[in-house]
Amino acid sequence: MAAAASGSSVSALVAAGRLFAALDALPPSYSSSPIPSAVYASLLRLATSRRSLAAARRIASHLAYSSATSSAPSTSTSTSSSFLFNRAIESLAACGGLADARELFDAMPRRDGGSWNAIISAYSRGEEPAEAMFLFSAMYSRGVRPKDVTLASVLGCCAECLDLRGARLLHGHIAKRDFQWNVILGTALVDVYGKCFALSEARRAFDGIPKPNDISWNVIIRRYLLAGMGDMAVDMFFRMVWAGVKPLVYTVTHAVLACRDNDALEEGRCIHTFVLRHGYEQHVHVRSSVVDMYAKCGAIDAAQRLYDLAPMKDIVMSTSIVSGLAAYGRINDAKRVFDGMEEHNLVSWNAMLTGYVRSMDLTGALQLFHQMRQETKELDAVTLGSVLNACTGLLDLGKGEEVHAFTFKSGFIGNPFLNNALVRMYSKCGCLRSAERFLLFEMGPERDSYSWNSLISGYERHSMSEAALHALSEMQYEATPNQSTFSSALAACANIFLLNHGKQIHAYMIRNGYVIDDILRSALIDMYSKCKLFDYSIRVFEAGPSQDVILWNSMIFGCAYNGKGEYGLELFFEMSKKGIRPDSVTFLGALVSCISEGHVGLGRSYFTQMTDEYNIAPRIEHYECMIELLGKHGYMVELEDYIEHMPFEPTTGMWLRIFDCCREYRNRKLGERAAQCINDSNPLTPVRFEIAPHYGSSDSSSEELMSLSH
Repeated sequence: MAAAASGSSVSALVAAGRLFAALDALPPSYSSSPIPSAVYASLLRLATSRRSLAAARRIASHLAYSSATSSAPSTSTSTSSSFLFNRAIESLAACGGLADARELFDAMPRRDGGSWNAIISAYSRGEEPAEAMFLFSAMYSRGVRPKDVTLASVLGCCAECLDLRGARLLHGHIAKRDFQWNVILGTALVDVYGKCFALSEARRAFDGIPKPNDISWNVIIRRYLLAGMGDMAVDMFFRMVWAGVKPLVYTVTHAVLACRDNDALEEGRCIHTFVLRHGYEQHVHVRSSVVDMYAKCGAIDAAQRLYDLAPMKDIVMSTSIVSGLAAYGRINDAKRVFDGMEEHNLVSWNAMLTGYVRSMDLTGALQLFHQMRQETKELDAVTLGSVLNACTGLLDLGKGEEVHAFTFKSGFIGNPFLNNALVRMYSKCGCLRSAERFLLFEMGPERDSYSWNSLISGYERHSMSEAALHALSEMQYEATPNQSTFSSALAACANIFLLNHGKQIHAYMIRNGYVIDDILRSALIDMYSKCKLFDYSIRVFEAGPSQDVILWNSMIFGCAYNGKGEYGLELFFEMSKKGIRPDSVTFLGALVSCISEGHVGLGRSYFTQMTDEYNIAPRIEHYECMIELLGKHGYMVELEDYIEHMPFEPTTGMWLRIFDCCREYRNRKLGERAAQCINDSNPLTPVRFEIAPHYGSSDSSSEELMSLSH
């Protein structure tokens, strides 16, 4: 490799030496000896290959002076002169002297079609498409008929400027000149229509090419991909293969990415088979796209196998597998790949941060951000948004405020995604005044429905239901409410038993054609149940079938709120028949129903079933329900045994409930233990166990009389 590089540099030096020797050999401008056209052409080619603007300028200057001082030329001489001027324009433009090329073009004594093509192509390649199109108009107005290469250049300019009207006019000119058979022009038309998102016209232009080549197929597939029509891109790829045209490497990559974007795993597997059979797997871009496709389509094991077998793992492939593993919750595997990467880019950092947040390892997300700040100063709105989401999940207001200050210093404060993340963080952390101030006074016109939803949800969650409903009315002046808005508003109505407001929201959704999904049905059931309109709850529940466990939970709790525990237990049994797996909230509702209906044995059975059959770890609320169930219905021996076998010591609240039950059912031993535990936790206001008297009884025991005398 070193020898090859050395040889290349020597060749370059030799070529440069030849160029400058040839320039020095040019006779002075006042010399009468003519220079053959072939010499000028060779010198211009040499200057272009060396990208030497100084040399190109010197040759062009010598050419212009010689042409100006020569005697009246013949037709053949003029043609030769125009040819050389055209080559000089191309050379100056290729060497970065676009202004010099234009000056030479303007000074030409005679221009032909090649001259116009040279300067138009120069401006097109120099990324000045507007000037190129202006020159084309000037050329056309002078009656110079453009060639196919000129038309291709101008079509490229239309694509750069997204000038659909200009492209259509050129298309008409091409049709009149019978240039449609030209595969280059046909492909250029496909490209410009595709860039302007006129895909139907792009397809007609493609179908008009008699024999599309591999580049033509690549353009139509790429344009479908970038327009979000992945299904059409995949279809065109298979048509290309059936037509016997060998795809370019980038065409295969585009087809695989189209499968990724469309979640078309089966088509992606077919293309992967094609890749293996035809040797495309040696190209790192193809391998990376296949890994990315499998990861995004959910075949994460296949993606990891391909990644592990890859002989070379570039940063794109590594980032794809990190993103896929993190997205599917395999955060440890993602971290292993991430730590093994030779270098990290912003996408890989963001993929890991997002993965930590999705897997609810919020502390890990903050630690990774700290590591990121030590290794790189590069970040974007996605980075800071992920960190803010981690702070929101941890309810860490202090850290969230630090990120807010950092966001302001970094110049990202105007980003809508970050602004919404900040409102959500302040709202969820209970700092509602900061959330309100930021949304109303700092976001301004950037407010959207997501911003308002975060504030309304925050008010509802922190028992500020009136403020939530007021925010809903303010929101309607500038943003359209959605299902999430109404879900929070209905919860606010349920919290303060505003039945009429809840009914109005329900009616508004029906009048305006909102889809009342399972989340909204759950909120409606909860609102109507808490407002004691149980018949409406049943109507909403029975409006349609659902496998959503949250909806069933809402109905079971609604039964408990309205003294319909038996119906709630029937629903719990119906869930199991329909194959709906209960969660911890479902069992909590079932236990509450057992308490209201006095089904002690059934409640104990449900508690055992929850842990043994469904492997659900009981929460503190479940233990509270079991204490209430046993204590309320006088199962004092069972209650004492249950307390002994609890995995933790009962809380003060539990001891208070046990204490009350022991007084009611005259269990001195457990009652005195409860009193002792209550007093240990709160010695300032001690309690003393006293058995409640039975005033209607004539044979009270001496023990009871003693306790009362004390």
